[in-house]
Amino acid sequence: MKLKEALEKKKFTVTSEIQTPFDEDPASLMKALESVRERVDGFSVVETEINGVVGDSIKICKELQNNRFEAVYRTTIRDKSRPQLLKDLALAHKSGVENILTFTEFYRISGDSLQEMMFFHVDSGKLQSVLEHLSEGRNVDGHELPSKASFLVGAGVDSRWGSDVPSMELKEMESMRELGTGFFLTTPVFEIDRFEKFMRQAKQIGVPVIAEVMILKTAGMGSFMNRHVNPNMVPEHVIRKLAKSTDRQKSSIEIFAETVKGLKEICQGVHIITIGAESKLKLYLDAAKLY
Repeated sequence: MKLKEALEKKKFTVTSEIQTPFDEDPASLMKALESVRERVDGFSVVETEINGVVGDSIKICKELQNNRFEAVYRTTIRDKSRPQLLKDLALAHKSGVENILTFTEFYRISGDSLQEMMFFHVDSGKLQSVLEHLSEGRNVDGHELPSKASFLVGAGVDSRWGSDVPSMELKEMESMRELGTGFFLTTPVFEIDRFEKFMRQAKQIGVPVIAEVMILKTAGMGSFMNRHVNPNMVPEHVIRKLAKSTDRQKSSIEIFAETVKGLKEICQGVHIITIGAESKLKLYLDAAKLY
């Protein structure tokens, strides 16, 4: 089933992500995903950069498509010009990709209190311009493209606010809805109560929401996320459980399954961040009863 069809049928959708490999043979990566075939509705491909060299994520998307997996091309908007964005999306379309995930790094704004707020921001105007050109089969200079292209569009949103979602983020979500966005992808969820409060606001937009769930393998990984990604991203009780565990994999799976269980009645799906645990993904899907 296509990702778009799964969302339209209101299926509890399961997506995941893979890193663009540099040295690894893509065939070995495809083999590692065989155990979850038909259980994951789409795999987004994360661009990997080492010493200024960026991996070819479109090539991996093509490998996924050729191996009967649904690929999601993940791209930034703010940091690309219109011609570059159009070129990348046209190439993704040529590779058989029908889904894109768009967001940038955190975008900063200043609130009335002068306290800085942060949320995922998509330049909806630029994206709309590029998508219109692609759907009409022409580039930004008006020249004809080999074919017309359309995509299921997903956009990143920050769900950490609970019920205090900034009005700017809600307006951004509304803009993306008007653009025809098919789903929103949140930041990682660990606290169900806080996320439920966010969803009370997000549901008003009327676009399916997929919650990120991270496979947290060790207490050290949780502490690293809090220090270097976002403060308080991983609750202390989760870190303590992993730190005290005599079977870290079992505890990791329990945390994951409990989180997914709480999300099933709140949103329309989960996006699993494996952080190199692709070969163990089946164990987590089994525990969370994601079939």
